Amino acid sequence: MAENKIFAGPRVRRIRNGLQLTQTAMAEALGISPSYLNLIERNQRPLTVQLLLKLASVYKVDLEELQGEAGSGLAQLREVFADPLLAGELPGDQELVEVAEAAPNVSGGIVKLYRAYREQASRLRDLAALLAGEGHMAALADTRLPMDEVREAFEARPNHFARIEEAAEALHASLSPGDDLSGAMKAWLRREHGLAVRTLPVHVMPTLRRRFDRHSMRLFISERLSPFDQLREIAIEVASIACHEAIAAELEQFRFTTAEARRIGRFELARYAAHALMMPYAAFLAAAQRMKYDVAVLAARFQVSYEQVANRLTMLQRAGAAGVPFFLMEIDSAGNRLRRAGAQGFPHARFGGGCPKLNVQAAFAVPGQLLVDRVEMPDGTEFLTVARTVDGPQAAFHERVRRTAILIGCEATLANETVYGAAAVMPAIATGPACRLCERQGCLARAEPPITRPLGLDEMATGLSVFDFQ
Repeated sequence: MAENKIFAGPRVRRIRNGLQLTQTAMAEALGISPSYLNLIERNQRPLTVQLLLKLASVYKVDLEELQGEAGSGLAQLREVFADPLLAGELPGDQELVEVAEAAPNVSGGIVKLYRAYREQASRLRDLAALLAGEGHMAALADTRLPMDEVREAFEARPNHFARIEEAAEALHASLSPGDDLSGAMKAWLRREHGLAVRTLPVHVMPTLRRRFDRHSMRLFISERLSPFDQLREIAIEVASIACHEAIAAELEQFRFTTAEARRIGRFELARYAAHALMMPYAAFLAAAQRMKYDVAVLAARFQVSYEQVANRLTMLQRAGAAGVPFFLMEIDSAGNRLRRAGAQGFPHARFGGGCPKLNVQAAFAVPGQLLVDRVEMPDGTEFLTVARTVDGPQAAFHERVRRTAILIGCEATLANETVYGAAAVMPAIATGPACRLCERQGCLARAEPPITRPLGLDEMATGLSVFDFQ
């Protein structure tokens, strides 16, 4: 019977060094030559079953220690080298395996240095945000993923693209959809481009929302999507074709640095164009003003979803025909911010958006219910905020529903222009930016100490917050 062979030279060397033995001494105890032990430690000879048993009996070594893999050390190294700063440095995992196996202490040191780097980068970004709020701009060099570059570019500017609005409005008029926009778009695709739209069951397209097959000239839509999301996927395809010149012109204004960022930016603009096609500007603004920006009523009027109307409300900034300047933030239950946009750019400095006391956090406790608050920031600025959860594609029995929460807001001075204005007479909830930038004392929800104040630890008296500061 063939013997099982294990290459574990670095682990054998660590055992020998831990026992402070020379190669000669260990080789003599194991009944092998020093040269053979040297080859084993350099992974040029395997550890046979007999040698494993000898190591276990002579040095009381756990066999699993010799046969196990790098485990968590390798996983942590993978996390480090997945950072965009190091992207492309390694062709594969083999070198990481070798480092984790041969030098676990070095591996741990690399991980510690990386975590310290990420912590300092996070603190510098917080400090830059604080300085920006006081009118001081600080340019910090940081390696960004293409998605981060796109998000920052879109969040920093008004969520309104005049060329796309005009092109989408003209396209909607030419379609003459009446009450059946989906049918009109499908007919246009077939008539103008010979492209058919078909809905596919989950088992045929389990991981995709939409797929365009160039060979059969068919656009496949997943049945997992709601009718509203299916409509948007079709609208994205139509807008990408019919409004491509307007989308390209707006994309050029961003001057993204990578091809991947340009691709993501093009998709975001196509998504914008789809909303503009589904809810034409003039008609939507008139309805929004007449219905006092009631999101649920607008969704029923245009046969779209709550999430789609919420996004559309941030786009109403046409020169000479502007609506209430809403901003929007979407998060998941873990607190990850998925989308931020604003009619005048997302108000980072004035609103923040990282406070656990915002109703967008509480929305997950009451799925589907509308939460309306008036909130006050530390500088005295007040906002009207409206939050509600929305569900993603239909989940199978064994899957967890993708549920996110959307917050739309505007300055409290404009609250009476909306149906939610009754919240303007409610006591304002004292909120703030992210905890690291917030200096509210006695906050029950504080999760971190502010970077602008030293901790005020006192053995004789402690405050309501676990992070008291001076």
